[in-house]
Amino acid sequence: MTMISRDVIAAENDRRLAELKQDYDHLGARLARRGVDIEAIKTKVAAYGVAVPSWGVGTGGTRFARFPGDGEPRNIFDKLEDCAVIQELTRATPSVSLHIPWDKVADMRDVKEKGDALGLGFDAMNSNTFSDAPQQEHSYKYGSLSHASAATRRQAVEHNLECIEIGRILGSKALTVWIGDGTNFPGQADFTRSFERYLDAMKAIYRELPDDWRLFTEHKMYEPAFYSTIVQDWGTNYLIARELGPKAYCLVDLGHHAPNVNIEMIVARLIQFGKLGGFHFNDSKYGDDDLDTGSIDPYRLFLVFNELVGAEMRQAEDFAPAHMLDQSHNVTDPIESLMRSAMEVCRAYAQGLLVDRAALAVYQDGNDALMASETLKAAFRTDVEPILATARLESGGAIDPVATYRAAGYRAKVAGERPAVASGGGGIV
Repeated sequence: MTMISRDVIAAENDRRLAELKQDYDHLGARLARRGVDIEAIKTKVAAYGVAVPSWGVGTGGTRFARFPGDGEPRNIFDKLEDCAVIQELTRATPSVSLHIPWDKVADMRDVKEKGDALGLGFDAMNSNTFSDAPQQEHSYKYGSLSHASAATRRQAVEHNLECIEIGRILGSKALTVWIGDGTNFPGQADFTRSFERYLDAMKAIYRELPDDWRLFTEHKMYEPAFYSTIVQDWGTNYLIARELGPKAYCLVDLGHHAPNVNIEMIVARLIQFGKLGGFHFNDSKYGDDDLDTGSIDPYRLFLVFNELVGAEMRQAEDFAPAHMLDQSHNVTDPIESLMRSAMEVCRAYAQGLLVDRAALAVYQDGNDALMASETLKAAFRTDVEPILATARLESGGAIDPVATYRAAGYRAKVAGERPAVASGGGGIV
């Protein structure tokens, strides 16, 4: 089952094939002079994949307003079709990450069947105790897993256990837990007691985690709580993972840090101590902006991948990070933004593979700061687009995914099939 006509993809590729071959051969010759095999880089890039968030294919918003887009997905089945478009054209997004209860249906086996038909797998499950669901007995207004009420904490634990059971049906192997718990006023809650309650609740979830699953916890400096958050930084997140056990890991969201935080060093620390669980890739200017990955600071994205590739090459212990996009699209077509972001992540990975690590180590150990920096810049400045495009082409995707998507007229097609959604005020999703 395909969402984009193979004839359209073939026609668009034929228009660009000759130029791509010239660019690829030229880049291959340049890399060969540096002792780099372009085919080896292409093979690694072709095997790389990043998960798409189900909520990302809908139009986002802010706390002020949300402006719906044409042909928005009405349910998880529409979302999967949109996700399949991204995979068909980029060949870099083979799996989807679901959010419960947003994506819950009466029989989740129907969702699994739809995913199978579209050639999509299912990445980590995401629980939601940061907002209230219809008919929910206890509110999360004042917290969930850290709430002063034992009944509210128990409800939040049971929701996470439900996510695990749904994940079993879908073939998922991980649960991501992010909570909005925290305070807006000094003295509103006791820091220590709140954290103790959170740890107790997380231990209850961890005990029910299947043996072959992993548990990811996210840290976030602020929002929706602005004075304090329960899991406010990577150090607290690391303590949680250590406290819970060997199946617990830290998830790094690029937008969950202060503007000047050195995220690549956080990544290095978590790798070093075997607790890097994975990523939510996006970009930001001020805070948790959830902008398209690589749209603001592509060099930072590259520096993160420099650490990841280094760990991959030295075969760091317990290193198998999950990669997922996590974005909100307010003014662009979500499918186009997610395709561009998937390609930007692949770009950063390819550039990370180009770093001359032997030379870098010599410069680092010789205290040659300038040449160490230039070694990284040499990889970052390399235009690896011919590698990415050739990997997509040989995998059955599009040389230019966005142009092919527009030529296929998919957005206009689904806009005619899916009723317009009325604007409903604020909200991220």
